[in-house]
Amino acid sequence: MIPPAAAPLAHVTPNSWSFLRDPMIAPTGFREYDARWRYPQEINLPGMSALGLGLGTQMRARGLADIVVANDYRDYSLAIKQALTLGLMRAGVTVHDIGPALSPMAYFAQFHLDVPAVAMVTASHNPNGWTGVKMGFQRPMTHGPDEMAELRDIVLQGRGEAAPGGAYLFEEGLREAYLDDLAGDVRLTRPLKVVCATGNGTAGAFAPELLARIGAEVVPLHCGLDYTFPNYNPNPEALEMLHDMAAAVRASGADLALGFDGDGDRCGLVDDEGEEIFADKVGVILARDYARLHPGARFVVDVKSTGLFASDPVLKDLGATTEYWKTGHSHMKRRVFETGALAGFEKSGHCFLAPPVGRGYDCGMRVAVEICRLLDRHPGASMSDLRRALPRTFTSPTMSPFCPDTEKYAVLARLVARLEALAATGGALGGRKITGIVTVNGARVMLENGGWGLVRASSNTPNLVVVCESPESEAELRALFTDLDAVIRTEPVVGAYDQRLAPWPKPGEGA
Repeated sequence: MIPPAAAPLAHVTPNSWSFLRDPMIAPTGFREYDARWRYPQEINLPGMSALGLGLGTQMRARGLADIVVANDYRDYSLAIKQALTLGLMRAGVTVHDIGPALSPMAYFAQFHLDVPAVAMVTASHNPNGWTGVKMGFQRPMTHGPDEMAELRDIVLQGRGEAAPGGAYLFEEGLREAYLDDLAGDVRLTRPLKVVCATGNGTAGAFAPELLARIGAEVVPLHCGLDYTFPNYNPNPEALEMLHDMAAAVRASGADLALGFDGDGDRCGLVDDEGEEIFADKVGVILARDYARLHPGARFVVDVKSTGLFASDPVLKDLGATTEYWKTGHSHMKRRVFETGALAGFEKSGHCFLAPPVGRGYDCGMRVAVEICRLLDRHPGASMSDLRRALPRTFTSPTMSPFCPDTEKYAVLARLVARLEALAATGGALGGRKITGIVTVNGARVMLENGGWGLVRASSNTPNLVVVCESPESEAELRALFTDLDAVIRTEPVVGAYDQRLAPWPKPGEGA
């Protein structure tokens, strides 16, 4: 007889008998589109097995019995994957383990092995001490809020159902198949010298080889695998990594630098002049090229992204259309899939390239190949030329003031109401009248001159997210932010800005 599942506890004391026996899971780890916890403070290994049992139960309710599992390159990720695997097998699921991998390699394996479901153990770009799972049942999509809420209830209520028939298979050769698929028959016809930055994370086992295979001259930057991350956390949205990439470009005379996050689903870019190009602007550059190749192309971009997707005259002339949508890889993947868009772009660096370019999931390696191909199609142009060809805007970094996970959504709801009230009374930000507010994901406040300011809740960390853009000047950008920050500061639980992401402005000062 198979014993019933036990409802996980919210907390047990580390270094105790119960910690090694009883499943412990903090409910806050179930987020909008994946699951993340601090390990072992918020989840233990029995808790991860309980998650696997719940995930397997959720699968079997849909008639699914096979799943791809993988783990990123961190010293504790293998143990966590094994605990998750035990739970999945207990639910009667066949586990196809592809070993250490990038998240997009796990998504690729769903197609390559013809397996419907995936569970990737990764902390993504979070620092060591975090873990989590990216999961999905319908390729190329991953769990959204509805599926995550269902999974949370199954797990936390102890409704995981054990079943016979579970099995384990280790699948060989997936790394090689993934690289073969990415490189294909791509061979660059112009010489490109590329700084390849991986922050000592998992992408170091893939990106340098991939770029060399398509014909690039590779300048490695912290590509040796080291899960202590001795230089900085691998996150190409963080300015410390971007600045390091820029310095490497200037020192080596490279044509560009490409940087990858901890699980390889995002790609950051620095051009030949050492200028750091935010990922949404890279998206506009790619969209211009795709719109020429695919007339009438449709794009989806997240609410944090530049207004150029809507205002760029080149995209307008080419007949391209763009929809602003919810931030988050699952939200974006689903919207690209449902609308038949050619591509989706997020300011964070996730790019979702759909057929005929990609398979619809976010893959930093695929984006790196596409950027190199873009330059190959423009042999007389440098990356800085393509950057300067865009209309100029002044954009803040992605700023992350602290806000407790347990309170951030209620805080956001009050902030949205205040901003809507400000708009209703003819209010302004930075001296520019508010013309509308997009509330599909937080509040994107639209201004009369095309500028905008955004506040939303982070789906992954205890933060709000703040981004501003002005088409006029740095001074107007700072004025816009000052006014938006004044509204945010009406909430006393909102704390300092995360300086690893945004040293501008000063934390909590609204400078």
